[in-house]
Amino acid sequence: MVRTGCDILSDDSCSILDGKRTALLANPASVSSRLEHTADIIISNGVKLVSIFGPQHGYRGDTQANMIEWDGYIHPKWRIPVISLYGKNRNPEASDLDDLDVVVIDLPDVGARTYTYMWTSVLMMRACAERDIDVVVLDRPNPIGGATVEGPLIEEKYISFVGLYPLPMRHGLTMAEALRMINDRSAEPCKLEIVQMEGWERIMRFEETGLAWIQPSPNMPSPSTSAVYPGTVMLEGANISEGRGTTKPFEMLGAPWIEPFSFAEELGDRHLAGAIFRPVYFTPTWDKYGGELCGGVQIHVTDMEAFSPVRCGATILAIAAGKYPEHFRWLDPPYEYEYDLLPIDIISGGPALRETVESGGDIEELFGSWEKDELRFSAERMPYLLY
Repeated sequence: MVRTGCDILSDDSCSILDGKRTALLANPASVSSRLEHTADIIISNGVKLVSIFGPQHGYRGDTQANMIEWDGYIHPKWRIPVISLYGKNRNPEASDLDDLDVVVIDLPDVGARTYTYMWTSVLMMRACAERDIDVVVLDRPNPIGGATVEGPLIEEKYISFVGLYPLPMRHGLTMAEALRMINDRSAEPCKLEIVQMEGWERIMRFEETGLAWIQPSPNMPSPSTSAVYPGTVMLEGANISEGRGTTKPFEMLGAPWIEPFSFAEELGDRHLAGAIFRPVYFTPTWDKYGGELCGGVQIHVTDMEAFSPVRCGATILAIAAGKYPEHFRWLDPPYEYEYDLLPIDIISGGPALRETVESGGDIEELFGSWEKDELRFSAERMPYLLY
């Protein structure tokens, strides 16, 4: 079994926090392999836990999709403040950090740049650097592995809350590795300490870790969801349902105007390795097309090593736009606190994907243009790999 940073902290009786006024940035998935929450572990070891911070979807994990904010409250068990970093503020206020010695970050990631927990952690590190507060990161597995990098780097104009640093969509890093890299390259780095995992290997699928899957957000119910998410998250920028409101979000996708059998056949003809596209009908209970019958596909990943989720997501968009030009469209802002740029552009990291789709250009040629960025980032990340 893999031992997470939370496990190591627990087994060491939180000794690195002895005598320190501590805050915790966490959510419901912040648990040990014994399913004890990090807050409970910290307090039970006699550490003074002053406050808890929570990211998007809430510390309780009860708020749904993008830009659904939540307010802070008093923790019902520990009677300490729970502070929202996805509401009126995404940065902690100065008063939130008063008299703290250290902030512990224990958040899961799903291996995709658009997943905002990494960026909440980056904003926390920046705030701690300004106030000379230590940061401890408890590392966790990248559920889609750490061997593969996929997608272009973000263009500077398109930096946003779904990418505050130029990472590719599939970055192949653990949370601690990414934060270490970003912190090291910051103009004002914080004092960062990482509690590494034991037993994790870069080629591991989550199912091989021996750890329980605790859904990190409401629409990430299983490891198979995380396998497709780096590609199908791009559907958030278009009028295609990414499966929210079904029991298979991001694995199931479609729209009322998609004919599922021909759509699945065309996807199959693209020879996207490692996946089968099964034609489906579904009726979302909420979000896009809530209560309407949609046609589409469910993606069944058969070979994680061969599957390229980002290329898959881009191909889905290209086929939908070409096959249904009278229906397909890009969604307008706002999206994740960006009010001017198109959502698809900040999700994909620039306008190239949208422009290729709009012009009916060669999507394979676009993929070829990504290879330079993929090779560059693969080299840049090497000094920061911990496993």
